[in-house]
Amino acid sequence: MVRLPRIAPMLATPGRLPPPSEDTSYAYEVKQDGQRCVVYLPGDGSVQLRARSGADITPAYPEFASLGRVLGARPAVLDGEIVALDEEGRGDFQRLQSRMGLAGSRARAARMAAKVPAHLMFFDVVFLDTSRLVRTPYSERRAVLESLGLGGADWSTPTAVVGHGEQALEMTRTAGFEGLVAKRRTSLYEPGVRSRAWIKIRHVRTEDIVVGGWLPGHGRLAALPGALLMGRPDPGGGLRYVGGVGTGWSDAERTSLAGLLHAAETATCPFAERPAVRGARWVEPRLVGEVRYTTRTNAGRLRQPSWHRLRPDLTPDDLR
Repeated sequence: MVRLPRIAPMLATPGRLPPPSEDTSYAYEVKQDGQRCVVYLPGDGSVQLRARSGADITPAYPEFASLGRVLGARPAVLDGEIVALDEEGRGDFQRLQSRMGLAGSRARAARMAAKVPAHLMFFDVVFLDTSRLVRTPYSERRAVLESLGLGGADWSTPTAVVGHGEQALEMTRTAGFEGLVAKRRTSLYEPGVRSRAWIKIRHVRTEDIVVGGWLPGHGRLAALPGALLMGRPDPGGGLRYVGGVGTGWSDAERTSLAGLLHAAETATCPFAERPAVRGARWVEPRLVGEVRYTTRTNAGRLRQPSWHRLRPDLTPDDLR
């Protein structure tokens, strides 16, 4: 049996559509709103799923157990995204969150799989048979991936469109998807690298942030967060303060966040420069969230931020 290499997923850089003169140099894929996953198929009937962090998440998704047999004895390493689809066929991260973090409980994972089925979308192949394909151009890897015929009720290989970036972006906007990923057709696969060869174009501005503190709500909501204090990892250590966010969550999300904040409470401010915020309560900088915002101030603050979701699939080190 071939020993499969561990390959960290290649990451896309936020940006804009390539200029029209370069349009046909790129392939465009719908940006999925789910959990990144590298799939290891040794060719012996087994399967292993690893999250972007490298954590083994195989037990959390029992519906993918039969993936180990789809390529027969051919060993492979595939790159993709796990999603929980809504009624319109779009990835819904809030639905998927109920499936994440269950790798330690097979029984609970099986129960949740029946309630909220997951779907795995493949978009790259980085190892096949005996060959690493990371030095193979994207267009050739894509042709190999499509030749594998990976389609079914629980997994699929969505289409990639060459050129027509403006039309593709408008289609995703109309259909309610998050955006596009533009991939240069000559690009090699760069494990663990956030590369300019892959560009993610979102319809709204979003930012992954680390929660460094919070402000209590008022009155009967004093035990719940009225606002979260956000940061980004600072090269010199600690967090660089980027503002506070106090809107966008449901009552259930705010209650869930309160439990996480109380568990992470500390007396030490985790920000490189202490924010001038009265009544702040500090937490260990381990919770990662995603917020939407309109623009940045000259001081680097996020303007009009709104909470979007917790990111249990990321750690603060992933933001460096």
